[in-house]
Amino acid sequence: MRSDLTSRNPRQRFLLPAAVAAVAILAAGCRDKKAGGPGAGAAPPPMPVEVAQATRGDVRETLHALGTIEAAERVKVTAEIDAIVRELPFEEGRIVRKGQVLAILNDSELRAEAVRAAALRNQAKLTSERFEQLSREKIASPQDRDNAVAALQVADANVRLAQARLGKTRIFAPFSGVVGSRLVSPGAYVRAGDVITELARIDTVKVAFAVPERYLADLRRGAGVTVTTVAFPGKPFTGAVNVVDPILDPTTRSARLTAVIPNPSGELRPGMSADVNATLAERLQAVTVPDEAVFAEGDRNFVFVIQPDSTVVRRAIRLGARQPGRVEVTEGLNGGEKVVRAGHQKLFEGAKVAPVESAAAVGTPAPSPAAGGTKP
Repeated sequence: MRSDLTSRNPRQRFLLPAAVAAVAILAAGCRDKKAGGPGAGAAPPPMPVEVAQATRGDVRETLHALGTIEAAERVKVTAEIDAIVRELPFEEGRIVRKGQVLAILNDSELRAEAVRAAALRNQAKLTSERFEQLSREKIASPQDRDNAVAALQVADANVRLAQARLGKTRIFAPFSGVVGSRLVSPGAYVRAGDVITELARIDTVKVAFAVPERYLADLRRGAGVTVTTVAFPGKPFTGAVNVVDPILDPTTRSARLTAVIPNPSGELRPGMSADVNATLAERLQAVTVPDEAVFAEGDRNFVFVIQPDSTVVRRAIRLGARQPGRVEVTEGLNGGEKVVRAGHQKLFEGAKVAPVESAAAVGTPAPSPAAGGTKP
């Protein structure tokens, strides 16, 4: 069998010289690199990155919870005696003042009893004075005089009792507030304890909410809160924690807190739901950076800090409270230092960069005291 080149496939005759030429070109390239030819060891151009400045400002760490608005004071207005309702001189749903009459009950029988008690007291008083005179003249015995004095005291007590019962025919508002619906009508017979209406004080309201036990060390009486409601979106109401219940719920391991919120316009009503942001801590002049400047490796966080020679250094940092678009840095960074905001995915230690001030990075305001943050 013939094995010369002429007996081979014509395609194979063309592939062999091409492979030899490729190997020769590759070898020439390697020689150029070893000899320091063109392009050998050339530094890569600076990488364009967006930068931002670490700023200082007041940071408030907050806790978010759901709560319920309650009236500062709320009572059920009830009758203390059995009687017929004569009048209900109030308008439903209106504001009433402390001491205003809310109900008038039939008082004819009790008024007569008061008059009778007053007459008996006058009689006992005259008898006591007579026996006092007779005792001085040695006509009446001291025992008779003492009995007359005791009878006068009993008559005085009966008068006070009759007047007290008569006074219960007038039911007054115990404090200023908004009165509810009438639960009885004039002419109805009510018994002691029957509810006539309800009265709530809403110029100041309370917000009750629960927090997990791990936050109790940071939440105490006087801590500031901000409340928003569905009825008034975008309108915050501010107040302070007034009560921290000493006993936790054994099922949820949470504590009930109550905050007091001024409500002079009466917009907040008892029963409303509330989004509560309670202040856990407030730090002045804290360092913050844009949150996109931070990247994580494992359980550690880092930023690329730009040096004066436009190289970058990877620096480990510790994070604090998070805010919309920014995060607090508690360790590892100083205010005024510049960090890579965007483009750090391809960076490495000592890389040369071309800083670009983005529109979002220029003039980034420092966080204000009203800006709240949450724990990461």
